[in-house]
Amino acid sequence: MVAHTPAHTPAHVETIGLRVAFGPVVAVRSLDLTVQPASAVALVGRNGAGKSTTLRVLAGVLPATSGQVMVAGVDVARDPATAKAHVGYCPDVGGLIPRATPWEHLALAAKLRGLGPEWKDRASELLDLFDLVGAADRVTAGFSHGMGRRLSVVLAVLHAPSVLLLDEPFDGVDPLGVDATMQVISEARNNGSAVVVSTHLLELAAAACDEVVVLRAGQIVAAGPSAELRGEAGELRYRTLLS
Repeated sequence: MVAHTPAHTPAHVETIGLRVAFGPVVAVRSLDLTVQPASAVALVGRNGAGKSTTLRVLAGVLPATSGQVMVAGVDVARDPATAKAHVGYCPDVGGLIPRATPWEHLALAAKLRGLGPEWKDRASELLDLFDLVGAADRVTAGFSHGMGRRLSVVLAVLHAPSVLLLDEPFDGVDPLGVDATMQVISEARNNGSAVVVSTHLLELAAAACDEVVVLRAGQIVAAGPSAELRGEAGELRYRTLLS
């Protein structure tokens, strides 16, 4: 992976020979990935390519079978608690408490993260950005899929993490929600964070990130500047890589 920061800058995300297996099924095979501070990388590929599995390992919610995983300079296997403190993670599914409101979710996240009282101002700004103010006191059980996606992104960015992991953040989200997600990705990069976005939506991946990694059957088959996968020519190249 080509970095957009000086070579001496330590990577915020690094996997070396990452392998994840579920019994005889290998989901990720010898994956080497490096994401520098102030950059965003998209993981794209078909369902089952290993995108979500990779993010779950980076987030510390799934152990690697083998290989090394470093987040913000911390070995995830050796010190998962410290690694998680640096991460903001939006899972692809689940993660919300059906009987809790968005505001209750945010209050719990702030308490678990040890945030000061200023979290309320940031939470209010994020709810406004993602058009969730009117639903802030409604339980999430009645939320649409898109609303749940938007709230999951809000929870991931609340504490301004140095590593932001967004798994399918655009799935089922309306254009205003897409714009809001694009904005928080840009802000995270501008603040020096490393961002990893997993999505099957190539056009949005190329727009949100400066680099794209194409996965197939748990392996990297191509990686490079997002501009190379834009437009009709990029779409054709992408389809060829997946076949």
